[in-house]
Amino acid sequence: MAVPSWLERLRAAGKTALVQDGKRKIHYLFEDGKEMAEEYDIKTGQLISRKWREKNTLGGTGKWQVEVGEPTSPLLGALESELITESSSNPIFMRKDTLSSFQWRIRNLPYPKEVYSVSVEEEQRCCVIRTTNKKYYKKFSIPDLDRYHLPLDAAALSFTHANNTLIITYQKPKEILAAEEQLQKELKKIKAANSGDGDCKTH
Repeated sequence: MAVPSWLERLRAAGKTALVQDGKRKIHYLFEDGKEMAEEYDIKTGQLISRKWREKNTLGGTGKWQVEVGEPTSPLLGALESELITESSSNPIFMRKDTLSSFQWRIRNLPYPKEVYSVSVEEEQRCCVIRTTNKKYYKKFSIPDLDRYHLPLDAAALSFTHANNTLIITYQKPKEILAAEEQLQKELKKIKAANSGDGDCKTH
């Protein structure tokens, strides 16, 4: 069974934890030098963000790539305000999971719900958003399913549209729910760097 392999990688990774602003932040360092940073809501255990970084060809550190959460802008100050005005009408694609599902939101899509179709391309291992008016097209993968070597299931996929935002939901398979539950138990054992003698005890 292939499911434990990704869990084993997470278990084997060097992990540090930090508790800040009601969030538990976990940093993973994998054997191959890749880094992953996750933030969880302390009260609910819900994943807020996940970012990846790997060494570039010269051995230096690359930029963080956002997988889950708000896309971050590297531009600051005046440049950022220009960027915001420039892209205010462009669709913004982001992933924002819930405890039971993977979820994507595409803002700035004003067309009615009947214009959209969302389908699973099993061979290409991705989901595809199409519009009958040809105004928007997007292919995206679900890295979590790839990491656990699980098939895509069209029945798990649904979507809705409200407030100019297309919301796509993919129900997490039971294998991932079980693995996430195990991981949460392990993450709670990591003593947060700034927790003092709080309730996070290492075993």
